[in-house]
Amino acid sequence: MSGGPARRLLPDGRRLHLQHGPIDLVIEAWGERAEIAAAYEQAWRRFATVLPELVVELPLLRLPADDAHPGLDGPVARRMLAACRAHRGDFLTAMAAVAGAVADEVLAAMLAGRRLARAYVNNGGDIALHLAPGERLDIGLVADVTRPALTGSAGVRSDWPVRGVATSGWRGRSFSLGIADAATVLARDAAAADAAVTLVANAVDVDHPAITRRPASALDPASDLGWRLVTTGVAALPPALVAAALDRGAALAETMRAQRLIFGAVLALQGRLRVIGDVAPRLALAARAG
Repeated sequence: MSGGPARRLLPDGRRLHLQHGPIDLVIEAWGERAEIAAAYEQAWRRFATVLPELVVELPLLRLPADDAHPGLDGPVARRMLAACRAHRGDFLTAMAAVAGAVADEVLAAMLAGRRLARAYVNNGGDIALHLAPGERLDIGLVADVTRPALTGSAGVRSDWPVRGVATSGWRGRSFSLGIADAATVLARDAAAADAAVTLVANAVDVDHPAITRRPASALDPASDLGWRLVTTGVAALPPALVAAALDRGAALAETMRAQRLIFGAVLALQGRLRVIGDVAPRLALAARAG
């Protein structure tokens, strides 16, 4: 699709697809039919305004999200900056939380005044969740995006402090400094999960000739990562190095969990998994975790 914002109901008759430029959302809600219809209309109205708001502030969104940042005006932009500023001392720009923040904003719009049991807004794998008391949603986990079969799932319950899930990795749609095939983080909202998973995925890393990297600016002159080396290829690594890379990512995830920045995480690299926190996922590769 191209041009302005577009919407359509997917063939299953339950999910709403919204698309505008690089933003591509899949939305689903559970509740009374009239409530769902009203929620979808509210999501659409807010969605149509999101991209123009972000474009206006794009130069500021690409600045480091540190204390020297001059601040942002739009509600989505402010969500992005706040999520990234929680990780002071680490290099992030507000763009690290853009997908999650958009999902949070559209979810908030669709919930306003509505009575829904459950709902989600999925922005390319960064997901904002709504769960009424007593409800639960199962989140699918994919360890290898080149073979998008479910590795397993994690059931998110309403009594958990989790309303956002985000996934990152070197094969994803955004650049990564690390080598994780996939890193998934659960946090209080999607923007927080998005910012955190960027850093966790970057931390899953080692040095080895099997890993190729290039400056981000050589691949995309507009990248906010500039000259920083991003991963472009990862061949088979010795098992000890796979374990070492997962150890580094897990250590950062544990630190974030202790700081209550995330609830848990699942890291995947070359068929090996590492689970952090009380996520209790039902994992097809559990026997190979390590």
